[in-house]
Amino acid sequence: METEATARSVSIDILISFDETSNIDFSIANDLEPRERAQVREYVQNILRRRSYLDFVINHFSSIAVEEMKPLLKNILRLGLYELLFMGGTPDYASINEAVEITKLKMGSKSGDLVNAILRNIQRDIDNLPKPAFEDRTKLVATTFSHPEWMVKRWVNRFGEREAFQLMQANNQRPAFYVRVNNLRTKTENFKLRMEKLDIGFEESDWLPGYFSVESVAPFIAKDLLRKGICLIQDIAAGFAPTILEPLPGETIYDLCAAPGTKSIVMSDMMKGEGTIMAVDISSKRLEMLARSAMDYAAENIKIRQDDVRDLNLKLADGVLLDAPCTGTGVLSKRADLRWKRTEEDLANSIKLQEELLEEASNHVKRDGRLVYSTCSIEPEENWDQIQKFLDKFDNYELESLEEFLPEEVLIEDGFAYQTLPHIHNCDGHFGVRLKRVK
Repeated sequence: METEATARSVSIDILISFDETSNIDFSIANDLEPRERAQVREYVQNILRRRSYLDFVINHFSSIAVEEMKPLLKNILRLGLYELLFMGGTPDYASINEAVEITKLKMGSKSGDLVNAILRNIQRDIDNLPKPAFEDRTKLVATTFSHPEWMVKRWVNRFGEREAFQLMQANNQRPAFYVRVNNLRTKTENFKLRMEKLDIGFEESDWLPGYFSVESVAPFIAKDLLRKGICLIQDIAAGFAPTILEPLPGETIYDLCAAPGTKSIVMSDMMKGEGTIMAVDISSKRLEMLARSAMDYAAENIKIRQDDVRDLNLKLADGVLLDAPCTGTGVLSKRADLRWKRTEEDLANSIKLQEELLEEASNHVKRDGRLVYSTCSIEPEENWDQIQKFLDKFDNYELESLEEFLPEEVLIEDGFAYQTLPHIHNCDGHFGVRLKRVK
């Protein structure tokens, strides 16, 4: 009970901070035991995945509107309600009692009585809870599936209601996780034997070599396999961009907007540590993370440079990877906070920045070299539309087919691009193309 209460308290603090700053900071959970830290992440992400619906239910049973509650009170109620509705392993009385005790400790007995009354009323009616019933169809869908209204409108217009619902449902599920073996530290067969010895369930992907679908990344963290550089956590769709760039041993490769560096490390492995990867990013803090990771993963051919990609002064490279900053609408299952942070204005800003970055990246590729543009977005304006604008403006690049690199089911535009969607491919939503410089 004490361990769960500690995980709950830290989760509430993180949720309050997100309400106030729009930033998620899991570092305050660092002093907890590994199991508790994992529980904190589960609480926070799952509550954010269902926030609109949780608030709707709370509003129905509370005389005080959620919008008028102090951040502490509303997040205690969100966590307590999440446990009542979605955590079958926790007895209802325990969820309620813990929520009440946290409230009394932090807000006093009167507020504790309020939390007790609201949660017990919900518990009594748990089999007949109200369903969202707004006249505004967009608001109804947004509340039911806990996505912002602007996203709902876009996706319903693009996919139709039925498929948009499937996409949002996928975003609200616990995501699929993949790990990739690091051949700079071990061999694939040895890694599989290690997982079997540790009794870790896995399924090897038939899309890309060295990728394994796993139920949880917690065992890999607990056994220090990441810190030792044996494997890394990377969604398989995120592995498509390095795959289609096809960096070869001895080449010079630029990874632009590189931090925190997972793709750089994958490319170092693909190059057998031979040649040079120049990892460029504007954030010194994130580059520090990349530098530590490169050491852990024996990726000794990675060189680090802090710079704005739009102001680069570098020689020409054999290959350039631009994994562009984007709205991240393809990773809302793993990053549930993004749905509440992103706005239509952010989308417009991303499109403009991507255009500038892509143009600059294209200036650093040798003739007959290749340029890969990728995002973790599912918005056409950030993806295929961006590429079409680029090709209309510049005649020194051509699209190359991806059929020899990736499975047919992820290819679009006659095989000249890939796009994954969470509800179809059971992985994050990613987009990418490979461009060849022809003159």
